Amino acid sequence: MAEILDGPWQSAGGRPRALPLACAVEATVIYLRRNLPEEVIGDMYGVSQATISRTVTALTGPIAAATARHVPTADEAKEYVKDAIVLVDGTLTPVWSWFGHSELRSGKHHTTGFNVQVVTDRLGEVLYVAIPIEGCAHDMRALDESGVKALLQEAGTVVADKGYIGAGYLTPRRKPQNAELNTADLAFNEEISRLRAPVERAIANLKVWRVLHTDYRRPLDTFFETFRAVIGVYFLQQTSA
Repeated sequence: MAEILDGPWQSAGGRPRALPLACAVEATVIYLRRNLPEEVIGDMYGVSQATISRTVTALTGPIAAATARHVPTADEAKEYVKDAIVLVDGTLTPVWSWFGHSELRSGKHHTTGFNVQVVTDRLGEVLYVAIPIEGCAHDMRALDESGVKALLQEAGTVVADKGYIGAGYLTPRRKPQNAELNTADLAFNEEISRLRAPVERAIANLKVWRVLHTDYRRPLDTFFETFRAVIGVYFLQQTSA
């Protein structure tokens, strides 16, 4: 981490930082993992809320940079999905209802945030996490704009939910207008639900990083940096497991 920073964490002159680098990194990761109020994290370390705010601001970018090599690129993911059975699903990472950013409003989820497309293998191992797309985008639009649609062209079979009907994937059958699904269609949909369960579990596991699960409270222009840091640490954990 020290090599990633622009300069020494503790400068030779001037006022020393309240937290040594190891504690500062730990505090930042706690923030990302738990999305606790900065004041609470400050109490844990015996420092002020302002100190934690400055620490998170200073170290989120370096954490993202230090872990970036563990995050699969689109080209790497294409090799993973080639001719394979894969699963795709979207999830909303919520943010505060920022005034003037109506594009973040998701009608499906009735809140504001970003649409993130996640691709896994059939067992639920995460192969690719796409860049976030504004929350007003439905899954088909996010699939295209995030580049995941092009990625999945390499796959053998893609299993997805009803939000992806029309993409050429294996999806549930819709209820006919003014009619009910027949027994065969109901059984088919149950099988699709069973096949899709691993990607849903994978997303739930990804969102144990609460900064992706509960309202993002820092300035909106820091979200993408924070997202990269979380995804980087997530994949670092997977490679270290």
